[in-house]
Amino acid sequence: MRIYAKLAGVEVGDGCSVKIVGVINVSPESFYKGSVKTGRDEVARAALQLAEEGANIIDIGAKSTAPYLDTGIPLEEEARRMVEAVKAVKDVVDKPVSADTTSSIVAERALSVGAEIINDVSGLKGDPRMARVVADHHAALIISAREAIPTRGMPVTRVIAALKESLQMASLAGVEEEAIVVDPAIGFFRHTEHPWYLWDCEIIVGLKRIREELKRPICIGVSRKSFIGALLGREKPEERLYGSLSSTAIAVYNGADLVRTHDVAATLDAVRMAEFLRKASLGTSINHI
Repeated sequence: MRIYAKLAGVEVGDGCSVKIVGVINVSPESFYKGSVKTGRDEVARAALQLAEEGANIIDIGAKSTAPYLDTGIPLEEEARRMVEAVKAVKDVVDKPVSADTTSSIVAERALSVGAEIINDVSGLKGDPRMARVVADHHAALIISAREAIPTRGMPVTRVIAALKESLQMASLAGVEEEAIVVDPAIGFFRHTEHPWYLWDCEIIVGLKRIREELKRPICIGVSRKSFIGALLGREKPEERLYGSLSSTAIAVYNGADLVRTHDVAATLDAVRMAEFLRKASLGTSINHI
């Protein structure tokens, strides 16, 4: 069975090159201040730069989702930020826009002004209307692993179980399977019997199993995340670029199909090298990437 998805025209999975999602945050509370853009002009300039550097999709976050930060903001503020940013991006680049939100209200408003993809870090479990909103708008979907009730067990097994639940929710709501990519949620499993930074490492090493069991392409987001800081002693996100690039390369080698990053140009080089070596390891022709 071919593992394949199409996100607003962007093809990912078997037979496709690894694609890049460039991140713009319009949430000043975000953990990495270097990704934060405020004002329509600044957002538009960032989108143009990400597209020029090679991003296939532009992902907009209007509220920080970092699980270790207290970053709550009113729903209307998240929606306002999101709508303004989506409009600013769509005005200047011809790239699909992904709205990073767990709220069906924010998702609906983003889709109404031009977003084509919803990136839900709650795995559809944070808002009972989300799956239906995605289906009704014929949108594409990136769903992250989230346990409704935390369990015990090995990291890869638990991530697979959580994603299976989300995939079933999407299917029951009528979301097309070919429009779904899964994300193992690096950085989000904090309350486990495993140290969270080692948990994230095990997930990156186990991506091939996750991909094969779920039969869905994998989106990976490791960019400047705290497990890199914990392992390398890099407290500030600004110091984590090299660790991000190495982690991304290993994730791609292990099967990631879509990479979400703050640093598109540098990440694209790391991705292409890892992709080349992955093909060589599989005995695939390496004349072309």
